[in-house]
Amino acid sequence: MIDLRYVKKLVDMLDESSVDSIEISSDKGMKIRISKTPSARMAMQAVAPAPVHAPAPVAALSAPAPVASAAAASPKADSGPKLTDIKSPMVGTFYSKPEPGAQPYVTVGSKVAQGQVLCIIEAMKIMNEIEAEVSGTVREICVTDAHPVEFGQVLFRVDPNG
Repeated sequence: MIDLRYVKKLVDMLDESSVDSIEISSDKGMKIRISKTPSARMAMQAVAPAPVHAPAPVAALSAPAPVASAAAASPKADSGPKLTDIKSPMVGTFYSKPEPGAQPYVTVGSKVAQGQVLCIIEAMKIMNEIEAEVSGTVREICVTDAHPVEFGQVLFRVDPNG
């Protein structure tokens, strides 16, 4: 059972901070996500079987289950090259460039080497560089600059043979 006073404190803390969302998991498999972003709220309601709503931010509870995006759930219809998905290791805000006005780290068609920085994900005011897991050619950028991303969301699709 979840202590609703605890959830209310989390909501209040999030509301007073500049952080967009938080996620907390317990060792018993309970997961709590709280987000200020309307688009994240819609995604959480689709994933979480038992949402709990608060006045400003939204708290959603979900039973232990792997989170999978719709794109990851359905295989590609074409029989093109086997692409490697580069997924977000955390919840945060995706940035395609090191600073405003700069060139993006990569674009569709860019050749990348394993360990090369592809983007930044800001989480809790910390800028986390996301590196390529494989060498190859960027075939798809799956997220929009300066938009929130979820843990496990596909950021890039790379062709390791290209």
